[in-house]
Amino acid sequence: MIYLDNAATTPLDGEVLTEMLPYLKENYGNSSSQHALGRKSAHALLCARDGVAKILGCKSEEVYFTSGGTECANWAVKGVCAAHGKGHLIVSAIEHPSVIESAKEMQKLGFDTTFILPDKDGVIQPEAVEKVIRTDTVFCAVMHANNETGVIQPVEKIGGLCRGHGIFYFCDCVQTAGLMPLPVKFCDALSVSAHKFYGPCGIGAMYIKEGAKIQRLVSGGRQERSQRGGTVNVAAAAGLAKAFEAAVKGAGENGKRTAALRDSFVKRVLAEIPDTKMNGGGEKLPSHANISFGGCDGENLLFLLDLAGVAVSTGSACSAGAVTPSHVLTAMGLSERQAKSAVRFTFGKYNTEQEVEETLKILKECVSKIRGLNK
Repeated sequence: MIYLDNAATTPLDGEVLTEMLPYLKENYGNSSSQHALGRKSAHALLCARDGVAKILGCKSEEVYFTSGGTECANWAVKGVCAAHGKGHLIVSAIEHPSVIESAKEMQKLGFDTTFILPDKDGVIQPEAVEKVIRTDTVFCAVMHANNETGVIQPVEKIGGLCRGHGIFYFCDCVQTAGLMPLPVKFCDALSVSAHKFYGPCGIGAMYIKEGAKIQRLVSGGRQERSQRGGTVNVAAAAGLAKAFEAAVKGAGENGKRTAALRDSFVKRVLAEIPDTKMNGGGEKLPSHANISFGGCDGENLLFLLDLAGVAVSTGSACSAGAVTPSHVLTAMGLSERQAKSAVRFTFGKYNTEQEVEETLKILKECVSKIRGLNK
């Protein structure tokens, strides 16, 4: 299998698994327990939190472990709304479904929401955000980089704008964590998810600025300083911290290598397969390539590639199975046909030049087959 769906999830790094194993086998105590095993787990959790905080450049007390990016997004949107009771929300139209759906749920409770459209390149312009700010605006969400196109957003400017108006700013950094510096000093909250940088699934971390006006999402015990009830997955937290550290350490070298593979792939696709178009412009992550194939249905192309041993996607993994075209691509101005013809290829540190060659060969055959059937 040639795996080109790294934006959906990445394989677990062997060193990360080694870091996790002691807390799955010998040191399995509940981190809230007072006995020796519990204290070992509590210490491991403390070390993991300190490690994440060091990378983010924040206080350890500002880091909270969650089940992943989706929970973080729900906590940000719903926690701010709960803290304010009423008000206006600003959400980019290209956010992850967890943000958009949470905002829509808050609309049903009386919160007014403005969804900001990107420009044709997929960029949310700060001026567009500034135009819709109101005196009752309490929340804004613009992600660091889009999960479908890889387009990096001007989050520092947007975050600074929000801070100047006293607006809670949440930045989804799930796609950028471990690839580039995160905009902590411009945010009131941001999210990362371990399985996007070769860590375990089911664990994320959320930075919440000290003193930020937000209520908890998950009620229960006193875990996570009473802000998130439920027994913490110590092994996964240790794995997240280890994976985050390794990803940041290798970001430069891995980023250059991944970008070279992606750029070579894109250049040849656009040159050797007629009627193809790269979606998204400007600065992008080194991993992403979202390409529309004229005369093809993206889902059909995905299935043929899968049968031939190449794993890709047609958008966010959390939207898999959706019959509607990508909300990201349509927000950018693509027609329904163009959006439905798009396939997302995302490269990672384990991909090779040989895999690029093999994928190109298979891709050409699949596109030709679909176009031949559609004549």
